[in-house]
Amino acid sequence: MTALLALRRLVPATLIAAVCAALLALGACARHDEGAIEVASFFERHWADPLPAQGLPPAGFSALEASLAPQACGQCHVRQWQQWQTSLHARAVGPGLVWQLHLMDQAAANRCLRCHAPLAEQKALLAQAMQWPARPTTAPPPHVSDDLARKGLVCAACHVRGHRRIGPVPQGGRAGATTTGAHGGFVATTAFSDSRLCAHCHQFPADGPRTAGKLNEDTYEQWKASPFAAQRSCQDCHMPGRQHLWRGIHDPEMTRSAIDVALQVERAAGRQVRAAAVVRNIGAGHHFPTYMVPKVELQFARVARDGSRTPLGTQVIGWSVDTDLRHEIADTRIPAGASRRFELAFDAPSADGWELELRVLVRPDEHYERTFGQSLAQGERLPPAALAPLRAALEHSRGTAYELMRLRQAPRIAN
Repeated sequence: MTALLALRRLVPATLIAAVCAALLALGACARHDEGAIEVASFFERHWADPLPAQGLPPAGFSALEASLAPQACGQCHVRQWQQWQTSLHARAVGPGLVWQLHLMDQAAANRCLRCHAPLAEQKALLAQAMQWPARPTTAPPPHVSDDLARKGLVCAACHVRGHRRIGPVPQGGRAGATTTGAHGGFVATTAFSDSRLCAHCHQFPADGPRTAGKLNEDTYEQWKASPFAAQRSCQDCHMPGRQHLWRGIHDPEMTRSAIDVALQVERAAGRQVRAAAVVRNIGAGHHFPTYMVPKVELQFARVARDGSRTPLGTQVIGWSVDTDLRHEIADTRIPAGASRRFELAFDAPSADGWELELRVLVRPDEHYERTFGQSLAQGERLPPAALAPLRAALEHSRGTAYELMRLRQAPRIAN
């Protein structure tokens, strides 16, 4: 860590600027700026759009070293491969994308594959599978496995360029390139600890698709505007200890660490009751949830002394848009460090001894559920080959919901 980065954790930005000015003559800040420019330049090359093909592997590579298949990487990087297999990255080319590819031309599909299967070799395999006009006419080379395209965001998508292996600086090591060892050496760079590595897919450009004026994917900018940006990177939360898990809202433990929920119930005049769920974003370094797909339902119910439940209503945390992505329905997301109050009023029952229950239900794929369901209802208008993956995608999206927590509170008399 540079002296300037260490200072950033300890003192305000204005003081850092003063220190920077004082040290300018020594070149400390100039070197920092040069480092920032170098990292930015790295990302321009590393995430070129489209990514060029790897080309032929060096003559001295074994078949295992040359392979782009994640299972080949897993022969030596066992822990990382096992973790990756459990991640959403490994399922980036699942039924939810495959059925849509049958509705797209090659240009539109490549815009999706830019993140879902970014390697040129993956796009070539999918072009052959989909019989798109601009497809290779020859079989893939030996270092490209037949199933590479269906593996989603594979190891090589982040770690291989021109058959050169690239990754984070080893703990206790230095940035730079080596020319010995497996794969003919390795390039270690601080860029792999920078949130911009993730922004390639988790941030649309300023001219990207919008709904109600809001970018459909805006996670990196949300993080930059949050109080967490000065404290931790995307990798700190989603790859703790350099684990290749990338847990998010699909994971109950990760979601539980992101929010604090408090239930308040007050008796007002007469039989009226005022209830509120106060939800604070204490751990997500971006909006909770960050974009339009997930929803979190706050389900209120009255529980009588005998245990019987009477539903009272549901409020939703999330960005709700129509399935055409043209119109916003509501946006109740909670920015990092902020809180939102979800209120409900109702009449108390005549019998005492009841409690208010709040059930927090997470639906990570809610937007997909609606989109896939509506599409399947018009199945006669779809290509026959799209129907099986569409049904599988709908079934999977419905199965991702889970209960995060339940809270109960007896009413108290308002002051």
